[in-house]
Amino acid sequence: MTSNAKLEGEPDSFVSNPLVFVDDALQFNKDLLYGRTKHFINSLDLEVPISFFDRGIPDVLAYMDFFDQSYDKEFIDACENHLYDAIFIVPPWKEIYVSDNERLESYEEAEKIHDALMDTYTRFGYKPVLVPKDSVDSRVDFILDNMKST
Repeated sequence: MTSNAKLEGEPDSFVSNPLVFVDDALQFNKDLLYGRTKHFINSLDLEVPISFFDRGIPDVLAYMDFFDQSYDKEFIDACENHLYDAIFIVPPWKEIYVSDNERLESYEEAEKIHDALMDTYTRFGYKPVLVPKDSVDSRVDFILDNMKST
């Protein structure tokens, strides 16, 4: 099945929920949670001054909230027990947005997921920093400059 799978009976409706492609949605999210937690723990042993993560542990909960899935204390504990020093969030940018095999959602859904991410990180005590819509070099400079103040 491709990422542009259509809902049966609705020929013009594209599926953006990746959970329709898995047999056990809860296990899929647990696997994500465990993987991201392991990533976090392993980063503590790296001999580097800074580690960056494309996705954080709270992202799992944000997506579960967005897709109206319930989760238990294990998910909350993972977020509360593995804290990041800073959170940078790159908001959706309509002018460059493209749906593809990794980004299944429409731009409008991406905006709602962005809101879910902001809400989830805020709920866990973070103050997410929005990365401005600019060139890649400017974004990198922005992040590095903000890291100096954390």
